[in-house]
Amino acid sequence: MKILIAEDDFASRKFMLRFLSKYGECDITVDGLEAVDAFLMALEAEEGYDLVCLDIMMPALDGYQALKAIRDIEKEKNIPEEKRAKIIMTTALNEGRNVTKAFELGCVAYAGKPIDQEKFENVLKKLELI
Repeated sequence: MKILIAEDDFASRKFMLRFLSKYGECDITVDGLEAVDAFLMALEAEEGYDLVCLDIMMPALDGYQALKAIRDIEKEKNIPEEKRAKIIMTTALNEGRNVTKAFELGCVAYAGKPIDQEKFENVLKKLELI
């Protein structure tokens, strides 16, 4: 599995890398703009991501903007729904409106911080990624 982690906080980035690297090859970006660039570059190299983990509060582009940009790229490139990346939002913002907005923009799961590893693994299983 090919995984993109977009996280501006060093400790969270390190945790996500350590946690997810057992499931596949991980690339890391530190803001939403880098995440969108990495996503596009991977698609162009025909090595698209299976999983994208986006923090919501990031510089340059926030997670919502990055999510929308990634979904727009997939639509533009006519990638069928079942082949699109699974996007999980990771954030300390657990208010209902934040969760709703993320799902409206196209995420498939929402994980509150601190990340509960067991719950996160259950989500990955449900999404048939592991």
